[in-house]
Amino acid sequence: MPAPAWEYATIPLLIHNTTAILNSWGVDGWELVQIVTGPEGGLVAYLKRPLEGASA
Repeated sequence: MPAPAWEYATIPLLIHNTTAILNSWGVDGWELVQIVTGPEGGLVAYLKRPLEGASA
């Protein structure tokens, strides 16, 4: 069975608006993978979703 194909996104998070930002991406099918501290100290979210048109 072939492995699923994914597309990925990284987005900066504003600490006062984190929930709204993540909910907005979630509506579009993105799943949160991890949140880390970025190189300049802010938060960065890593997201993934199945690649459209790819067979899983």
